[in-house]
Amino acid sequence: MSTTQINAMGTMRRSKSKPWYKVLYVQVLIAIIIGVLMGWLWPDLATNEWVKALGDGFIKLIKMVIAPIIFCTVVSGIAHIQDASKVGRVGIKALLYFEVVSSFALLIGLVVGNLIPIGQGLGATGDAGAVVKYLKQAETQKSVDFVLNIIPDSVVGAFAKGDILQVLLFAILFGFALMTLGERGHRVRDVIDDCAHAVFGVIAIVMKAAPIGAFGAMAYTIGKFGPAALGNLIGLIAVFYITAALFVFLVLGLIARVIGFNIFKFLGYIKDELLIVLGTSSSESALPQLMEKLERLGCSKSVVGLVVPTGYSFNLDGTNIYMTLATLFIAQALGVDLTWGEQFTIFVVAMLTSKGASGVTGAGFVTLAATLSVVNPALVPGMAIVFSVDKFMSEVRALTNITGNGIATVFVSWWEGELDRNKLKAALNRTVDPSDVETAVTTG
Repeated sequence: MSTTQINAMGTMRRSKSKPWYKVLYVQVLIAIIIGVLMGWLWPDLATNEWVKALGDGFIKLIKMVIAPIIFCTVVSGIAHIQDASKVGRVGIKALLYFEVVSSFALLIGLVVGNLIPIGQGLGATGDAGAVVKYLKQAETQKSVDFVLNIIPDSVVGAFAKGDILQVLLFAILFGFALMTLGERGHRVRDVIDDCAHAVFGVIAIVMKAAPIGAFGAMAYTIGKFGPAALGNLIGLIAVFYITAALFVFLVLGLIARVIGFNIFKFLGYIKDELLIVLGTSSSESALPQLMEKLERLGCSKSVVGLVVPTGYSFNLDGTNIYMTLATLFIAQALGVDLTWGEQFTIFVVAMLTSKGASGVTGAGFVTLAATLSVVNPALVPGMAIVFSVDKFMSEVRALTNITGNGIATVFVSWWEGELDRNKLKAALNRTVDPSDVETAVTTG
């Protein structure tokens, strides 16, 4: 047994023997509960800019390391590959998977929206002025702009902006360049491997602030929007939550079973990341930790490096469910009867717009605006109806997105024949503390 394995096992034993109050996911869960109570009982205090800054600051800390970890992981993964055609093969398999599973997400939203017409007779109104900025963003968001935006103006600019797809593109090209250098590129590759270990250590340090970030974000959300904002729209929120759960447990659960593991064990394995996403409403806040844990789960470094960052733009299952369900809800609330042809248009347009708004602030709402304007312009004013509760649905969108990307990575690794089943079974039955620095730096 190697020294690294012994150290890793020792770390695992130490993490298991921790007192319950020192376990990260317990701390995050307690922080979320306290945040909800503070937002509900003391909304004036909860909406203080310093409370909001706690959540925003944590997300910025995580985003700070996303570009470096994607670059190091992708470059290292490709540089270790002997067959250059493998990168293209993995990319094609990932995109094919994304489109098939995204189609199921859209269909489930349409089916549930038709079976449970909760918008009928609602007669709700909203602040039309509040949605104007999202409509303007949707009008300026074009597919060609999305494609061109993948190419950075400069390499430094890609890292400075933290644009995932731009960093991914440069990392792929750099990885290929190292591959062609052969023996001469090994020294650079080893340096990048060591940098990746160090960045994972930084992530572990930042993760210690996760409870503070989750508390600040949740307190501000509840304090600003509050239980009163739910009103008659509680039905939409409930149906969306149930639909997302059906997708995760039925569609993703079936995919997990095909591979040979249990979806509930997988959710338990990434529980820290799920709670952080729940607290911050941002799936990006858990991206680096998800990549680390997927490597520990037995997925190859090259597959993790290619599938996870790409999935954050092309595999937005939660957003797809939201768009179809919200479109039908708005149509029902406004008394607009959508034909089967128009519903098919929703399916096609939502598939495209969900990609085009990646990385845009309020992406879920921007994609909804773009979809409505194409399907039926008469539906656009109805966005004001769901605006007040959109924040309460963003958490579930993010949770579904991160779960979908995790399963996608495991599936593509399995499809590529690079899933270590022994590591998979062992990892699903043990706890990994993402805030343990010693554990983090032994990744990969």
